[in-house]
Amino acid sequence: MKSLFYILFFLLLSFEGLAQINFPALSGRNFTYPLIGTQYWMDRNLDVTTYRDGTVIPQEIDRTAWGNLTTGAWCYYNNDAANGAIYGKLYNWYAVMGIATAESATPTTAEIAARKQLAPQGWHIPTDAEWTTLSTFLGGQSLAGGKMKTTGIARWNSPNTDATNLSGFTGLPGGYRFSNGSFGSVGGAGYWWSAVQSNSRDAIYRYLTNYDGYFGRYDFPKTLGYSVRCLRDL
Repeated sequence: MKSLFYILFFLLLSFEGLAQINFPALSGRNFTYPLIGTQYWMDRNLDVTTYRDGTVIPQEIDRTAWGNLTTGAWCYYNNDAANGAIYGKLYNWYAVMGIATAESATPTTAEIAARKQLAPQGWHIPTDAEWTTLSTFLGGQSLAGGKMKTTGIARWNSPNTDATNLSGFTGLPGGYRFSNGSFGSVGGAGYWWSAVQSNSRDAIYRYLTNYDGYFGRYDFPKTLGYSVRCLRDL
């Protein structure tokens, strides 16, 4: 029995090395961020309206305009600020990549250098490989999701299968905005962008759902609105 206690104790230490930091770029609030393996993750979704240098990221409410964008924008789920207070903002992939103007979209050295940074100082948007590092540490895609989801059904729809939040990631079902401007899946799933495109139209994202403990990976058009999590710079 004593040996089992020590095993559980050290497992908890490995998954829940928590620290606190002040983010001036995020309204000066204190945030807890979990150490998961060798990575420090924010424990909530990004909720900023400007890039790191103070450039404003436009809010886009109109459904048609949203799908036609090729530069960065954000919205609240269902265009309701009450959802933003819980789930943070939804960003298109152009905002993730700091494409604030059409001139910065072309992938030449000069245009890429002109792009903004969405993440606050000291942080960055995770690459696909960095998301994989997280997933691998938590037991692989089939097991990682449960350890990343908040427990219960206060935010997640029932049954919220396998949810333990053992990692401290505190994943919430913030839903998405589709390319046609409609919204879906709040309560049922959470989606997070990576900083990697799969082709000129699509970018890679990760997702959690209420009905299993899987941590999924897929790609979809850059015009969708997904949540963003930031990873601490090494």
